[in-house]
Amino acid sequence: MTGYCMGARLAVRTGGQLPGTVAAVGGFHGGGLVTDAADSPHLAIAASTAEYAFGHADQDRSMPLEQVEALEQALQAAGRPHLNEVYAGAAHGYTMADTSMYDEAAAERHFAVLQGLLARAL
Repeated sequence: MTGYCMGARLAVRTGGQLPGTVAAVGGFHGGGLVTDAADSPHLAIAASTAEYAFGHADQDRSMPLEQVEALEQALQAAGRPHLNEVYAGAAHGYTMADTSMYDEAAAERHFAVLQGLLARAL
């Protein structure tokens, strides 16, 4: 599963709902991955058997650094192999080449991370 923006939430939830089926979850410039709600996406990680890779924009109000840290704690508590990185200087939407948010360096970094995740997990 790979998700961008709100699709990252769906990918994380799917990984938790289909353990043993979903082997890899990639989430890039995802927002709202950690909330106070009982159905927060990050809570699904505990039931998952997937490997995870996240690339967060450091200038993203929908996923502030304290939420990135809470996501890291959930990944570690679940014992899931993962990357949970912050891309310095990147804005939310950094992979979308047809927008003003596009960041070529961050987009290329995300492609390399995603390729590595898929190569390892599939």
